[in-house]
Amino acid sequence: MNDPAEAREYDQMEHAAVNAAFVEDLLASDMLARGPVDPLADDSVVLDVGTGTALIPIELCRRFRLCRVVAIDAASSMLEVAKLNIAINQCEHRIQLHHGDAKQLEFSDDLFDGVMSNSWLHHLPEPALGLAQMWRVCKPGGWLFCRDLLRPDDESEVERLVGTHAAHETPSNQQLFRQSLHAALTLDEVRQMARPLGILPAAVQVTSDRHWTLCTLTPPRHAAD
Repeated sequence: MNDPAEAREYDQMEHAAVNAAFVEDLLASDMLARGPVDPLADDSVVLDVGTGTALIPIELCRRFRLCRVVAIDAASSMLEVAKLNIAINQCEHRIQLHHGDAKQLEFSDDLFDGVMSNSWLHHLPEPALGLAQMWRVCKPGGWLFCRDLLRPDDESEVERLVGTHAAHETPSNQQLFRQSLHAALTLDEVRQMARPLGILPAAVQVTSDRHWTLCTLTPPRHAAD
């Protein structure tokens, strides 16, 4: 989505409740308490992959006043809207925008205290590569929190979800949501994709009528490493 008009239209969709739930669930997760260090301390840095117009980093900064966020997206038009959103919310000193391909992150290994993404993986031709990149750049003992759409069982369920969650959107945004549901992964597919990274199946759960969530800590590095 690199068209300025499409980016603005996307930004105007009703994201508020979904974004608030994402951040609430992240902050309420017991994985934050189980980590070896405080993952949201005042010097922690979080990576948001596929940030779009940066609404989730803004919501995180609104609810948690300490951490900083690096927000990456491949679409420059989305980042232009994100820049405006960040300025309106006075978060320039806490959110750094980064234009780049999240399938091949330019960041070094073990860099971020936490990595998050919302509704990004289903856009990728090979989502396993995107998940592996997020895992790579997360510090040992850091956290990974990913949420995305869950592929419905049939077309009637697709239309029910569009009618339930996008009834007040424009026809083009309804079609975008419909296409995203068709492109989404099943729970088993996500678990199979996560398994080679050492992520247990229980870390991936269905968390709404249209979402799965992966919530886990990365394993601490052994002294011998």
